Amino acid sequence: MPTEHTDLADYGFTENRYPSLDIPDGLTPGRVTAAHRGLFTAVCPLGELSVRLRGSFMHGAESAEDYPAVGDFVLLRADPGGQSLVERVLPRFSKFSRPDYSGHAAGYVKTILEQVVAANFDWVFIMTSLNNDYSAERVERYLAAAWQSGAQPAVLLTKSDLRPDSERYIHKIEGHSPGTPVFAVSAFTGEGLGGVRALLSPGVTAIFLGMSGVGKSTLVNALAGQELMDTREIREDDGRGRHTTTHRELIRLPSGALVIDTPGMRELSLWDADDGLDAAFSDVTRYMEGCRFSDCKHESEPGCAFQQALCEGLVTQERYEGYLKLRREAGFTNDKAAYAQKKREVNKNIAKFTKSRGKSTW
Repeated sequence: MPTEHTDLADYGFTENRYPSLDIPDGLTPGRVTAAHRGLFTAVCPLGELSVRLRGSFMHGAESAEDYPAVGDFVLLRADPGGQSLVERVLPRFSKFSRPDYSGHAAGYVKTILEQVVAANFDWVFIMTSLNNDYSAERVERYLAAAWQSGAQPAVLLTKSDLRPDSERYIHKIEGHSPGTPVFAVSAFTGEGLGGVRALLSPGVTAIFLGMSGVGKSTLVNALAGQELMDTREIREDDGRGRHTTTHRELIRLPSGALVIDTPGMRELSLWDADDGLDAAFSDVTRYMEGCRFSDCKHESEPGCAFQQALCEGLVTQERYEGYLKLRREAGFTNDKAAYAQKKREVNKNIAKFTKSRGKSTW
């Protein structure tokens, strides 16, 4: 737990991140370390504080994306003896978002909003267990989201002690995602932990993503060398577990590295992931980009470079179908999100017009 006179550089806040930041009098920079039901914890030079959103902040926010998330750097009106308030969220250099389907239905189209899960991390550690619940398709989905976030992904194949052939999984993922570090790790035997620790230098932030039961909390404890987080046994019938983490939290390890733990997710839906998909499926899209026609559908057009690569086995049908599936899903979400944005703009204009009419004198 941070103490008074905390150095925010220990929490990733450096001049290189915000070289021209102008901090108004009375405000201090801080970083959000926990969020739960509209309540926040932030660390600042005065220590760790419980904070709320200033009323004017909530009034000026246009969408949920504008609200603080774990990992956000913010400007606070800090009052250790009273109520500390968030005045402003600083620009994010990375963020992990997913669709929020809790909006109200509008006709037959449901409003889809952006939910920012976490922000300002350097690494995305995609965790998937090498037990019976392993899914290559799920790894592809997480990689697309990770690349879209703006951070560097790494894949951690947990519980490698259960699989003597873990190297096969490593090579397959590396072949599909060049430049992505892949580690087979075991908190039980210590395998692979050295490689993960090498990525976590002081001040570096990593977010841990994965389904329930993959061993996120156990791995964090192993990296820390102490019991920082509660762990639970997984079910033997399907290899899955209950949610151990119930809210998002940023934790500083004894090494000085920072990790953001998130509740396990049963499924991850993609948000605005066009660039992330292209990066996650670079082995597929590079042949599409080689087509002579810019509007090629890559189906049966003569001279299609992608179809030629498919016939020659340079791209597998399985990878191609996985790409198409996620591309369709991302397109659906993007269309609904665009509709929601237009609807918000219309409602905002109506509210402005109504307000101006109320002030008019007749």
